[in-house]
Amino acid sequence: VQLQASGGGLVHAGGSLRLSCATSGTRFSRLSLIGWYRQAPEKQRELVATITRDGTAMYADSVKGRFTISRDNALNTVVLQMNSLRPDDTAVYYCAANRLSSTYYHPTDYWGQGTQVTVSS
Repeated sequence: VQLQASGGGLVHAGGSLRLSCATSGTRFSRLSLIGWYRQAPEKQRELVATITRDGTAMYADSVKGRFTISRDNALNTVVLQMNSLRPDDTAVYYCAANRLSSTYYHPTDYWGQGTQVTVSS
């Protein structure tokens, strides 16, 4: 199973970015939970948002109301729409997913490479 993250970049505070996580190597329906983590320099990794197979989304308090996660079953892709970006959103963002049989509570079984998001003030 491969996860391919894309869409990072440099944006001014208040701007928007759209991250995509394209999956391959398995049927999309066999991924139970997909999400995005981020890690800033010298900070712990943070789970930003997750979405289940039925589309139920969860967000970290730090991004509620600004970020939206969605799942496109036709394109086997999960999208993280990030609006009203702030400098403290700067981090490397990773997508991750669980298989149906996973025992992990958070997305852990499969990981994509990171994509850098930089928000300037």
